[in-house]
Amino acid sequence: MPDLRLADFPPLLLRCFAVLFGLIWGSFLNVVIYRLPRGMSVVRPASHCPGCGAPIRAYDNIPVLSWLWLRGRARCCQARISARYVLVEAIGAVLSLAVLEAVVFPLGGAAPVGLALSVYIADFALALGLTAAAFIDLEHMIVPDAISMGGTIVGLLSFALRGLAIPDALLGALVGFVGLWLPFDWLYSKVRGQPGMGRGDAKLLMLTGAWFGWQGALLVLGAAAIQGTVAAVTVLLVRGRIDEPDAVRAEREQIQAELEALPEPERAALEQQWQRDPLATAPDEGWGKARIAFGPFLILATLELLLLGRERVMAWLTP
Repeated sequence: MPDLRLADFPPLLLRCFAVLFGLIWGSFLNVVIYRLPRGMSVVRPASHCPGCGAPIRAYDNIPVLSWLWLRGRARCCQARISARYVLVEAIGAVLSLAVLEAVVFPLGGAAPVGLALSVYIADFALALGLTAAAFIDLEHMIVPDAISMGGTIVGLLSFALRGLAIPDALLGALVGFVGLWLPFDWLYSKVRGQPGMGRGDAKLLMLTGAWFGWQGALLVLGAAAIQGTVAAVTVLLVRGRIDEPDAVRAEREQIQAELEALPEPERAALEQQWQRDPLATAPDEGWGKARIAFGPFLILATLELLLLGRERVMAWLTP
């Protein structure tokens, strides 16, 4: 087994495995995306119908195929199942195959299987975590620490797989966090009295720096800013506005209702703390006041850097 090389496995077999493996983990991502921002366990209880709560049988939980066979409805109560579920499962398969093609195969046929497997697992885990964070941020405008901090730790522990030295990974994490936190959280709050961007975005860029060094963190920040600006302008031109996610409005109303039900001394302290949250108030009207999640664009740029390769991107940008 230790003498096995990547070339000992037929590429078609590896591609089929990557797609099936990605579909399975894409299905699990749906659980993470739904439960993590709600503070629920991602392990228990087992998958159940979002409409009536009935357990989902194994043959109704086959990635992509079950949704298509049931035409997007639950077998138990005919509740509509969002197309997001099948989309996330498909994304899992695509990312798994992309990591294999763009990161593992370029190692060469002589690469030991242990190395190839380690690189695949680490990079695919990164891609899965970032995908979950993107969907959560789009819906709730938060980036769970479990993903950003956990991903940073994995990046620091796996630095050697990407040819980095540990000082480069540590410096990258520091530059990534400070590069967003200093101007958009600390400095902006000093000037305007409230942070202009959540610390979740700074932690995301910290993750990127831990994986790809300080150059990678700066590249991702620049690419995310460009892509985010293009997306925001496009939405404004097409729709005339950028709406706040429904889940954010509902969560704000729920928190405010819970605060109003508390006794006065306790409520005053918690209200003061709550008002520091950028999401505590609804966004003002106007193009310049629109609230948009920046995390998904940081994540998109990080995935682009992962699949294109840091060295290749740096070579393109270096005269």
